[in-house]
Amino acid sequence: MRAFTYQRASSAAEAAKVVYNNREAKFLAGGTNLIDLMKIEVETPTHLVDVNGLGLDEIAPTEEGGLRIGALVTNTACAADERVRRDYGVLTRAIVAGASGQLRNKATTGGNLLQRTRCPYFYDTNQACNKRKPGSGCAAIGGASRQLGIIGVSDKCIATYPGDMAVALRVLDAVVETVKPDGTTRAIPIAEFHRLWGDTPEIETALEPGEFITAVVLPKPLGGKHLYHKVRDRRSYAFALVSVAAVIQPDGTGRVAIGGIAPKPWRVESADAALPDVAAAARALTAGASPTEENKFKIALVERTLAGVMAEARS
Repeated sequence: MRAFTYQRASSAAEAAKVVYNNREAKFLAGGTNLIDLMKIEVETPTHLVDVNGLGLDEIAPTEEGGLRIGALVTNTACAADERVRRDYGVLTRAIVAGASGQLRNKATTGGNLLQRTRCPYFYDTNQACNKRKPGSGCAAIGGASRQLGIIGVSDKCIATYPGDMAVALRVLDAVVETVKPDGTTRAIPIAEFHRLWGDTPEIETALEPGEFITAVVLPKPLGGKHLYHKVRDRRSYAFALVSVAAVIQPDGTGRVAIGGIAPKPWRVESADAALPDVAAAARALTAGASPTEENKFKIALVERTLAGVMAEARS
């Protein structure tokens, strides 16, 4: 790990301004992903801005009937909150599926959204990776790609977004609140928060330089059955090959979002409209897919996992 300097921020706006003025600085919250990447020198910040003392660790109701989850609420606290468990069960299920208890105790809501891909070529500094070093190439293309993306990818990068929590937030139509270095704020729909790779896979979100996440806002509850199915190589502590977050109503209609297949949680309006027809919804979700030989099985796995979700919803 390379040497770095450290400071504790006194406000969200101050933290944003410091990181904006020093492009080699990073925010530090739980650090569950950042510190690992610093150890292998994939991330090499020269300055860390500790945001843990900013008081953004509460869950509160909104005037619209939803919930505002502070950016520093831990995954454990979010998943265990009585209101989240009762009204947004898909979020609790996704978080619990996402990591070990120790990691959930440290990982934060804001940091979870910003976790980097787990593509093995991104983690290996001896391999070409446009995400790690723009313009160097993508060793995953033509390499080991079983875990990687089948849709929304590009000829510059075929990595996937690895998280579980964001897949649930996508099905709930959450909104990400931020503060900019000049102190102004904005609200970013979760559908627009993560970017497709395109020609700039190193730019992973809609955040501007220095912009800092302060909260995630959930709309008023949707009702229905909240389900999260995650297919992975191990029963625990593994990233999804395919995951399905779903909110299904008694008549079989609803909405679904898919993880493990794209640069962002993948949701398609025509797939929602096709429910409860599993085959039609799966076709809509994977339309335009460009898999490799190693991961083309994910197309069938999307349909099978969605079928499992729908069967549980009927039970």
